[in-house]
This record gives sequence, structure tokens and C-alpha cells, in this order.
Amino acid sequence: MRGRWSYALLTLPFIGTLIPVLYNHPRPALFGMPFFYWYQLAWVVVTPLLLGIVVVLTRDGGRV
Repeated sequence: MRGRWSYALLTLPFIGTLIPVLYNHPRPALFGMPFFYWYQLAWVVVTPLLLGIVVVLTRDGGRV
């Protein structure tokens, strides 16, 4: 049962990038990069981490 709920983690990147109002502004800047760009880049890093967590939680006893 734990594995089925972990699939909900995969909706976070989708929702986080689906609503541009959340990130369509220039501030706060990070290393001179506007918020819009580093927010999108952060999801590029976070998404594989979430996918790895879901894979581990839904692994079926080591079977492929």
C-alpha cells in the first residue's frame, strides 16, 4: 500500500511547473539568474530525485 501512495510524489514536478503564476517573476535572483530560470532548473534536479524515491518505494522485492 505504501508504494501506491508514493506515486503521488510524481505529481509535484507537474504541478510545480504547471502554474506559471508561481514562478513568472524575476526576483529573487540567484547568482544573477532570475527566479524564473533557477526555479525551472531546480525542478530538473528535484524530479529525478523524486523518481528515485518512488522507484525504491515501489520496488517489488527486487524483481524486474
